[in-house]
Parts: sequence; C-alpha cells; structure tokens
Amino acid sequence: MFNIIETLGSFIMIISVFAITASLIVSFLNYRLRRRMLDAGPIDDNALKLLPTIPKTSSDMLKWGIILFFAGLGLIVLEFIPFNVESSPLPYGVETVFIATGFLVYYFLISRTNK
Repeated sequence: MFNIIETLGSFIMIISVFAITASLIVSFLNYRLRRRMLDAGPIDDNALKLLPTIPKTSSDMLKWGIILFFAGLGLIVLEFIPFNVESSPLPYGVETVFIATGFLVYYFLISRTNK
C-alpha cells in the first residue's frame, strides 16, 4: 500500500538536509570571504561596495527554519485527518497551506524588524 505521508516526509527530510548543508557551506564561504577582505589591509571604495552585496545568512536561516517548522507541523496535522490515500489531493493542499503560512510568518517578522 502506498503511504503518501511516509513518501512526503522522506522527501521533505531529504530537501531539509540538503538545504541545511547548503546554507552551512554558503555561510562558511561568506565568512571566509569577509575575513580575507578585512585581513587584506585597508579597504578601498570598491571593497566597501562589495561588502553589503555578500548576503547575511541570519535571515536566511530564520526563513528556512520557519518554513521547515510549518512544513513539519503540516505533516503532523495530516496524521490526524482521515483521507483516501490513492485519490485525495487533501495532503498536498494541507501541506501547501502550512508552507505558505510559514512564508507569511517570515514575511511579517522581517517586515516588522525592518521598520
């Protein structure tokens, strides 16, 4: 019997492990780039223009943490909702609503802190 919850859970775990690994690598490389620029000596105008373009990963980590939290919460909610596994689009809709809620929560947090 095909279990959509197990398949969807496995897919989200693979994506989350990949996203966490990629964000750690990007964070480390950005740190090394900033450190090398500062260790190189006096900073000229071109280097000062380059520094803000290097992304800060603290908000990226927050974004993916919130999104993955809501995605997991959606999977937990799906455990308690009865549906037909073979023909029901309900799991996709519920999971999409929870992920979209995660994006909205992140948007409101960021917009409130930028004011």
